[in-house]
Amino acid sequence: MLPNWFNKWNAENPTDIYRPIFIFGAIGGAVIVVVALLMFGQPYATDSLQTGPRGTGMSVPEFEADLAVPDPGIEAFLASTSSPVVPQGGEEMAGSARENVPPGLEGLTVENYDRLLAAMRSWTGIPDLFDDPDNYQTAVGHVMITMTQNLNENWDGHVNANKQVGVTCYTCHRGQPVPSDVWFDATPTVKAAQGWSANQNRATATSSFTSLPSDALQHFLVDGETIGVHDLESRVAGIPGQDDFPGIQHAERTYALMNYVANSLGVNCVFCHNSRAFYDPGQVTPQWATEMLGIGMVQELNNEYLIPVGALLPEDRLGPVHQDAPKAACKTCHKGYQQPLQGTNVIGDWPELATTEAPDYSN
Repeated sequence: MLPNWFNKWNAENPTDIYRPIFIFGAIGGAVIVVVALLMFGQPYATDSLQTGPRGTGMSVPEFEADLAVPDPGIEAFLASTSSPVVPQGGEEMAGSARENVPPGLEGLTVENYDRLLAAMRSWTGIPDLFDDPDNYQTAVGHVMITMTQNLNENWDGHVNANKQVGVTCYTCHRGQPVPSDVWFDATPTVKAAQGWSANQNRATATSSFTSLPSDALQHFLVDGETIGVHDLESRVAGIPGQDDFPGIQHAERTYALMNYVANSLGVNCVFCHNSRAFYDPGQVTPQWATEMLGIGMVQELNNEYLIPVGALLPEDRLGPVHQDAPKAACKTCHKGYQQPLQGTNVIGDWPELATTEAPDYSN
């Protein structure tokens, strides 16, 4: 149908039609993507929380999409919340009207005790909590109530560092009898009988799945050892690891703890430390003091409450290696957020757990 001269010219002068198709197709696709981003927004856009002076790069970035999504536990907590009934005088007390009332709650009115008991059963996922006085969960629950009141009453500087947040059973349990993110002693992690293991450590959850030591939580959050990496003085006067000089293993444990803290709170190093002077406690951010209070709080929580509770637990609730009690650390409460439940006030409607004294229903 075409003239012979035209067919001859095309045969003698072949043209690459595919390259322009790909080039213009890629340009067209890029234009479509740019238009979509302008219309709907950058899906990977970030927002930053400044933690230090301007120009130092001291900020904690997070995806805006993540910041816009609330912790799924918040909705479940709010669903279990009811307003307290302010006593008017003359009400019947739980200690005389109910059986197996935990110590410290006998002076609550029946209405407030019943609402608190229903909430604690929901928070812990134990529908018959405190029904059986001989059940180990009853004995453990008594200790946990005292622990919760102590955290709210005596560790206000950490628990309510920025605003009233507080602690309830739900902060850790999230509807489960055993809270997630508890930890057990897993050391030693290097055993010649378990095949080739020339590496120093095995990757475990307690070391944030790094090859750093897995015993950092035990050393720092139970044994109370000093957290430190190095010092600025000459070491000719002493031996690292002795004479108050942190040794290499001590530094590695510190790095393991710092990795754990960062992952537990969803932050980075400069959330607490000055990026140009990590070693100087005089140049840290305000969050550093809050974290140090938290470390002291967890040390007390583990040693005064959780480790002694191990004597009450059945064998299947103890650690798989050393049969030790489940212990807490930062992630047990925070679950990857800077504040547990993203700063939701969990204690405002539950003054019974805020103090060992008579509850204050005036707020």
